[in-house]
Amino acid sequence: MIKQILRKLPRKSQKSDSLDSAGNDSDNHASNSDDGVQCTNFGNKISSRLRVVKRVSSAVFPASIMAGVEAVEPNLSFNNVSNPQKPNLFISKLNLCCEACNSSDPDKGTAEQDLKRRTLIELVDFVSSGSAKFNEAAIAAMCKMCAINLFRVFPPKYRSNTASGEADDEEPMFDPAWSSLQLVYDLFLQFISYSSLDAKVAKKYIDQPFILRLLDLFESEDPRERDCLKTILHRIYGKFTVHRPFVRKAVSNIIYTFVFETERHNGIAELLEIFGSIISGFAVPLKEEHKMFLCRVLIPLHKPKSVGVYHQQLTYCVVQFIDKDPKLANSVITGLLKYWPVTNSQKELMFISESEEILEMISMTEFQKIMVPLFRRIACCLNSFHYQVAERAHMLWNNEHVLNLIKHNRQVIFPLIFPALERNSRNHWHQTVLNLTKNTRKMLSEIDDELTLACERKLEEENSQSNEASEKRKLTWERLELAAGFEPAAANLVPPLKPATCSVAC
Repeated sequence: MIKQILRKLPRKSQKSDSLDSAGNDSDNHASNSDDGVQCTNFGNKISSRLRVVKRVSSAVFPASIMAGVEAVEPNLSFNNVSNPQKPNLFISKLNLCCEACNSSDPDKGTAEQDLKRRTLIELVDFVSSGSAKFNEAAIAAMCKMCAINLFRVFPPKYRSNTASGEADDEEPMFDPAWSSLQLVYDLFLQFISYSSLDAKVAKKYIDQPFILRLLDLFESEDPRERDCLKTILHRIYGKFTVHRPFVRKAVSNIIYTFVFETERHNGIAELLEIFGSIISGFAVPLKEEHKMFLCRVLIPLHKPKSVGVYHQQLTYCVVQFIDKDPKLANSVITGLLKYWPVTNSQKELMFISESEEILEMISMTEFQKIMVPLFRRIACCLNSFHYQVAERAHMLWNNEHVLNLIKHNRQVIFPLIFPALERNSRNHWHQTVLNLTKNTRKMLSEIDDELTLACERKLEEENSQSNEASEKRKLTWERLELAAGFEPAAANLVPPLKPATCSVAC
């Protein structure tokens, strides 16, 4: 019995070996054939997912970069992992923040939001500590997370329907999701400002489409978000020199659309504030491209009714240009006169103030080119029935530099200004304006009494000639009316026409 069992054991082992080998071969063959299908399906899934990521975000995040990243539990703290694992933990936490919260279950959604908020706070602390090291995978994950959380299209209710400067009095709208957005902005700002960030690698992900989507966010109604975007865009402009021409062109296109099409945009003041800092860094002599930016972008910004929202930043940019090249003052004053308001008194006050700032910087040669049209406009402001406009125009004589320009060119300017002062002294309704007019005339007499008297005599001659011309016109009209008065009597002598009668039988 035992012998029979022993005889069977070797044969059984051989059979099992052969079966095992055959089974392995068949399994290998089956697995190879299945792998071909699985690999194909898996590759299609990866490519489709990458296409989705490209649509959601402007940055491209190749799968090859993430392939060598070791997965680390995102709930771990940075203090509980070794230094080599911290970059992988950083990426895992960023991927966790890319997930959308569940809105169908309020309790679960609140828990997910709290977890995401704690993770973002931990990421901000880790980056601000200075111990972070960003490889290409970390840069890609950071840009992906920011794109998913920040880039969005604002609903129509978000955008203001007002196109005038009255929007200043409205209370700003605050985004209810700002508590989460603020953490993402803080993290991205810390990331962009990081001293050891490799700009050559980061520019592959912070590319032109990414910057365009970032500029779209300046449409936000929330001033806190626009303020964060202002700082971030300025850091991007400073760090990525290759993108500087593109940023200038993209902002120019936004302003073109605002000035010539919609006249609606919430972030013009912030964009101009960025450019105020950029213009101050332009090298001298200015490039032709920068001069064209002044003439085609900044000067037309005086046209919209809502100029009061961003006029302070606009004036700063214009003054920076004139400081770099004083010859540009002529172009700026000409542009101001082109867009000078006629019925908007508040806008007119802004233009007078900006003109005064430019006159403080202008050279004598450039001033002489534009003094005639400029002081014709100022003479109209002196006669304005809006007392604030008239007061502000009179205040120009209190500026020492402007007064010095007037003194040196009084032979041209006095004849332009004196008639307006004379009309004010006779006809203006406001007592303060009358007092200012009296003081200005006294100042002109102190500067050049003979010229003032000559202007007065010339004005009297012009008034007398005007009165004579008015009398001649009056007499001419009286003769015409008298001559026209005889025609009806003569017309009565002509017999009236008889009404036509129809001779055809009906």
